[in-house]
Amino acid sequence: MAITVSAVALFGLVLLLLLRGRYLGPGSALTASGFGFFLASTGAAEPITHILSALTGAIPGL
Repeated sequence: MAITVSAVALFGLVLLLLLRGRYLGPGSALTASGFGFFLASTGAAEPITHILSALTGAIPGL
């Protein structure tokens, strides 16, 4: 669960930076957020979570 919260915080920060840097408009940011929200409720959420867990587990081993 801690990895999920960290990923959400990381992606939220990136989205905020893109908005502030005017690389992404408010409509695009809303679309990206909505896509992430709806993606989390699909069957793709579990494999994505496993991939992120594997990547974060591999980082200390580098």
